[in-house]
Amino acid sequence: MASTLRVAIIGGGIGGLTLALALRERGLTADVYEQTPQLTEIGAAVALTANATRELERIGLGDRLAAASTTPEELIHRHWRDGARIAAHPVHSGSWYRNRFQAPVHGIRRAQLQVILSSALAAGTLHLGYRLVGLTERPDGLVLGFSAGDTAHADVVVGADGIRSTVRRWVAGDDHEIYSGTSGFRGIVPVDRLPGLPDPQSIQFWTGPGAHLLHYPIGPTGDSVNFLAVVEGPRTWARTDGWVDDVAADEPLRAFHGWHPAATAMIGAVTHAVRWGLFAVRPLPRWHRGRAVLLGDAAHAMLPHQGQGANTTVEDAFTLAALLAQVPDTIELPSAFATYQALRRGRTRRIQRLSWLTNALLHLPDGAAADERNRALARLPQEIAWIHEHDVQATLRRRTERLARSGPAPTT
Repeated sequence: MASTLRVAIIGGGIGGLTLALALRERGLTADVYEQTPQLTEIGAAVALTANATRELERIGLGDRLAAASTTPEELIHRHWRDGARIAAHPVHSGSWYRNRFQAPVHGIRRAQLQVILSSALAAGTLHLGYRLVGLTERPDGLVLGFSAGDTAHADVVVGADGIRSTVRRWVAGDDHEIYSGTSGFRGIVPVDRLPGLPDPQSIQFWTGPGAHLLHYPIGPTGDSVNFLAVVEGPRTWARTDGWVDDVAADEPLRAFHGWHPAATAMIGAVTHAVRWGLFAVRPLPRWHRGRAVLLGDAAHAMLPHQGQGANTTVEDAFTLAALLAQVPDTIELPSAFATYQALRRGRTRRIQRLSWLTNALLHLPDGAAADERNRALARLPQEIAWIHEHDVQATLRRRTERLARSGPAPTT
């Protein structure tokens, strides 16, 4: 029996929009409620990897994504001071990445990705300027209360509303965000303003004592570079109302004093007014309560050092959509949510932990520990292949086959 659930998605970012499309593919219509009056994404750009692009290609967005994106030539790690290559691995070169993982990697502006996703939605399903302030449970569903006084009614509410999720507070309570003790400076710089940058068409990590610089090409021609410069500190995050704080314009360059000129030229090409606190969400005991369920950063926000925040969110969306499409009525929702949590929580926790540990490894001073890390970087494609080769549909098929052989498996 086809599902007739009324689904409300809170949050019009990558996760919310992708879930709406994934549900539409399965025959379900969802309403997306976004608090801002126009779609805006946190951060400047995103690298979509195979574990996400294989799903987005499958629903017909591959050509549009490719036209708006750049595929990096290589993945390179460099020494902070002299710029020497520590390790390098092909990506686009020789079609290595696509051949290995059967899907591409794309560097794309978040705003452009949002346009691609939102333009594929069913007409009238995206509602802007709706800030959720409360949920009320009734026997026939959940009532959503918005800041302007509007209400809506749904059988299912999905919290895709980010690290400071209102839905998560309803599902799991408060105080799940954790500050990493690190912060970052972001920017996009035209390549022609960086004449001393080696290999501008590659994704690169410059790693050094107490800091690192990540950058990769974006856009249809790779004519710009998106960067994130990460530093230790401040020790505590003073702002309790957000993850962005004011910064002195010269502080980013001071943090990278003595680094290679290509690195400092990139950071110095942008006027920095803010720094971004890097937060994660502590592992949650549960991702769902009643008819509400969490997705993406609301459930498992992670540090950006594996580039998997957006990609695991896309995985969540297609997994949840497939399970909801199999629910004939609301009585089956608890089972579907428990299965979703069982399929997703272990994997995302593992990536969360790896991303947290990676920060310290990238910030080692020169010495024996850094030498050991550098030897490990030579094996990086093998070490992280499990992240990129993940296939949502294959995982769902294996679950179906297991159930057919032995009946329902434990979901907790």
